[in-house]
Amino acid sequence: MVPNQINRNLIKETVQLMIGLVIKHRKVMQHYLQETGVYQAQHHLLMKISHNRYASQKELAESMEVSTATIAVSLKKLEKGGYIKKIMDEEDNRLNQIIITEKGNKVVEQSKQIFESVDQKLFDGFTEKELSTLSSLLRKLDSNLARMEEEIK
Repeated sequence: MVPNQINRNLIKETVQLMIGLVIKHRKVMQHYLQETGVYQAQHHLLMKISHNRYASQKELAESMEVSTATIAVSLKKLEKGGYIKKIMDEEDNRLNQIIITEKGNKVVEQSKQIFESVDQKLFDGFTEKELSTLSSLLRKLDSNLARMEEEIK
């Protein structure tokens, strides 16, 4: 079906539903992740570090698409809280490797449990076929948005 043949009200309602879902999901996740004691931005960074052990500040900034200064501020807070340690690179004093401490690993494990629990509750009552269909439709939306992103670059 050609896009301009689709009911415009249905498109508008669907987009509003998707945006609403994202907002509700973020709100629910923030509520549960507060239990970890780490603020949202720092939490995101801590999880990124856990998936990329020994990453440098520069690598983290690039992967999160933020400035190295932004990463530096969050890393200082995480280090002060005892969640990470910085180890100076022996070959280049300007580089630091970031390592998660035992306290940080506890937050990561607690967070993984929260993610899994929220995911399970989110899809409660879905059949595997429904979930597969939804996933396929969302991939199609993602592909359309990716094309639009390329157009605006």
